[in-house]
Amino acid sequence: MSANEYQVAVVGFGPSGAVAANLLGAQGIRTLAVDRDRVVYDKPRAIALDHEILRLFDNLGIAGQLAPHIAPFPASEHFGARGQLIRRIDMVSEPYPLGYTPTMVFTQPPVEEILRAHARSYPSVVIELGTELRRLEQTPEGVTLELYGDGGTRNVTADYVIACDGASSTVRRQLGIGFDDLVFDEPWLVVDLRVNEAGIAKLPRTAAQFCDPARPTTYIVGPGSHRRFEIMLLPDEDPRAMEQPEQVWRLLTRWLTPDDATLWRAASYRFHALVASKWREGRVFLAGDAAHQQPPFIGQGMCQGVRDVANLVWKLACVLGGESGAALLDTYQEERSAHVRELTTRIKAIGHVICERDPEAAAARDLRILAEGGGVPRTITRQEIVPSLSCGLRAEVPHAANGTLFPQPWILTSGGRQLLDAACGAGWRLVLSGDSAMARSCAIAARAAEMGLRLIALARADHDARPDLLREESGVVTDWFVRQACAAAIIRPDHYVYGVAADEAGLAAMLSDLAARLQ
Repeated sequence: MSANEYQVAVVGFGPSGAVAANLLGAQGIRTLAVDRDRVVYDKPRAIALDHEILRLFDNLGIAGQLAPHIAPFPASEHFGARGQLIRRIDMVSEPYPLGYTPTMVFTQPPVEEILRAHARSYPSVVIELGTELRRLEQTPEGVTLELYGDGGTRNVTADYVIACDGASSTVRRQLGIGFDDLVFDEPWLVVDLRVNEAGIAKLPRTAAQFCDPARPTTYIVGPGSHRRFEIMLLPDEDPRAMEQPEQVWRLLTRWLTPDDATLWRAASYRFHALVASKWREGRVFLAGDAAHQQPPFIGQGMCQGVRDVANLVWKLACVLGGESGAALLDTYQEERSAHVRELTTRIKAIGHVICERDPEAAAARDLRILAEGGGVPRTITRQEIVPSLSCGLRAEVPHAANGTLFPQPWILTSGGRQLLDAACGAGWRLVLSGDSAMARSCAIAARAAEMGLRLIALARADHDARPDLLREESGVVTDWFVRQACAAAIIRPDHYVYGVAADEAGLAAMLSDLAARLQ
């Protein structure tokens, strides 16, 4: 046991920090979470999340509480310079690969309240709001944090620190870590509205991207009456002046009048593409907006922060529990920085298409995009835009499945249907095809148990199932095994595929490799 008061201190209790505190609490890790603000910001900022993130929320047991504040994210129709439809960005079709609607919109304030309340329910988690980090100092044994709150200034110690303290991160600045600029910098106005029935009738039924060179504009259908416009500002416009209600309604004249909606929020931003040059300094890790900022064009901002802490916390748990050496923590920056850079590059490319201000170039863009679909608007999915893990803790034998998200089917049980995680739990898993001889191998079962891997064997719903086989409703995983030409997959606690194998010899070698790399 460490002599430090806490095993992990989380600085910043926004969405990323609250998820980190939940994940740490679920592992029983002694955690302190601090934030200088006492209450959740009462207006929406993030508006989108995806099935990977909802899967993590469901693992924490809060997906049901969040459901009233979440809705499917409809297709986004992109309109060209002449107002013509040029393409759609939509979600993958059913059966959904992770069991949930692949892309969703949500209302942030109540979702954030639920995340905070659930974090408070863990006995190992202490939350101190109205508490500001003044300074931190590292030693070989831990980190000392100087905190200022109602009781004045005091010091606490922790084994590790996760800095989720936002784009202007105090921790990042104290560590002297800069941003790598991926070269995107555009001024936009974000407008959130509560729209009445008359207003809803005037608006598009789906999300829309108006790629108008005169004024590029994004429209998002939020839950209930919530609607968002993101409007590009022109070079001669003062961002602060454009936040004023009279200017906002002038920009919305094409769609709405003040009789149709209540203005909830209007805030000007510069959409950036920035990634921290370092994500770790000794025992301190950056996560969320402290580590990266990206344009919002496919709604991945908050998702990226949640992925950060989901990637980091299980590794911290392994190290703090003595199951792995501290070198495992080096894979955090390796994996997340590469993933964020790749996704940000893809989002930036979409942004450059949307933000084209030259009319001739915009007309050429429209022709090019239509040509990509054979002369008609084609549909691409948001899921194909999000990359897999390209490096880090993956099997050394190359395979296209390595680093991808493992699917989650609905499982048929005597009591009804359940998602795989609810039926079997998360953590490290070895998933086998029920049709494979490996599913009957005592040696494989013994090796999995020795390594602490949960063994899961899956078969189709119509399979003449043995008692040790689970039957899946729609063949999501069994079809995945066929496509990947394998019969076994090792799954990490964050649901990414470590590696796959086609036979028992290949699986045995991969298990030995994993054991060596973890220890």
